[in-house]
Amino acid sequence: MAVKLCTHQNGTGADDAGEEKPQPTPLNHLLNNSMSDTPQTARLDASILRFMRYWGIKGGSFALMRNDSLLYAKGYGYSNIHDSTRCEVRNIFRVASVSKLITAIAIMHLHETGRLSPQDTVFGERGILCDSLFLNIRDKKIKGITVEHLLRHTSGFSNPHGDAAFNMDLVARFLGKPLPLTMDDMVLYATRIRLRAKPGGRYNYSNLGYIILSKVIEKVSGIPYETYIKDSILAPMGCYDMHLANNYAEGFRENEVDYYEVKEAEPVPAFDGSDTLVMKSHGGNDVHGLYGAGGWVASPVELLKIVSAINKCPVREEFLTPESIDFMTPYEKNSKPAGWASSNSRTWLRSGSMAGTSALIKVQKNGFTWVFISNSSSWNGPGLARQMNREITRAIQRVKEWPKVDYFSISPTH
Repeated sequence: MAVKLCTHQNGTGADDAGEEKPQPTPLNHLLNNSMSDTPQTARLDASILRFMRYWGIKGGSFALMRNDSLLYAKGYGYSNIHDSTRCEVRNIFRVASVSKLITAIAIMHLHETGRLSPQDTVFGERGILCDSLFLNIRDKKIKGITVEHLLRHTSGFSNPHGDAAFNMDLVARFLGKPLPLTMDDMVLYATRIRLRAKPGGRYNYSNLGYIILSKVIEKVSGIPYETYIKDSILAPMGCYDMHLANNYAEGFRENEVDYYEVKEAEPVPAFDGSDTLVMKSHGGNDVHGLYGAGGWVASPVELLKIVSAINKCPVREEFLTPESIDFMTPYEKNSKPAGWASSNSRTWLRSGSMAGTSALIKVQKNGFTWVFISNSSSWNGPGLARQMNREITRAIQRVKEWPKVDYFSISPTH
């Protein structure tokens, strides 16, 4: 299955104009907070609200399943503090690096359908991205980078100008290009820098690597990244309310929350190169331009639908084969997961954090899986996910009896 010739074709796709096909009503729109109001879970709600107050979180959303049955889904606090709109199950949030899990699933699906192999090289004349634009490679070791290296953050990419995904102004100056940058610009940048280590060596977390994987998906599928994810990954799983983010509030989805940073946060130049000063969460970061590294918006309910499709639970038909799931979640001490942040025999974790949001997925050995997403930054940045893990895990343990329901059984309506 290894790529021998430059035969992958770029395609424009039918949805290049931005038009979206009509979809069924998403599950998160069919549920509401009152459906999860029970005396048994009152202590859980109190614990989550106490956690949010302590960390200054304006709004959040939590969902939990056990053995692939959705037992609980509720929003807390405010989706918008300016008009006092309360968070509901239907609200969607930026999920930051949780997006990497979605991208990794897409790569494994392309592998299972015979269109690429994790061992395929990405760059060079015989690589997947063999377009002439990407062939002027500065560091020849880049030609040894495989899809698997990118998935596991062992490609060897360094950050000589800071994290490229959040310093696009520096990348633009390095390339001599105007802002905003395109996906192709970011891939081009990857070919013009030196690797920090030999591909397949040490672990070095790389947002750039997952932007490159987004381009790989486009090249192999022949359609835009978002279109492929929505049509070939999310729709078959029954997820219809997940989208690539927009950077400015006027482009937010109708049911998308607003985002809030710490009080000390200061405006920065807008991502598009204009002279406007904005907050990072409202145009300072090019969240849309993160693509598969951090660009998705979603609800906890639909994220749980994704996990239920890839966790080898016998209750439901899986989207990926057991072999692909094992590839993504190795238990060996020195092996790194693909898409997930960590995996072992007890838990799988995937966190995400950026200005204005923090998210966490936790798959527990006891059959419980849960998601919590906030619309607020914390002074300890990515460390907020660790606090989520500790506090919400404790809160779940306080619930002695869960509702005997499965909200996944509610069929999306057309």
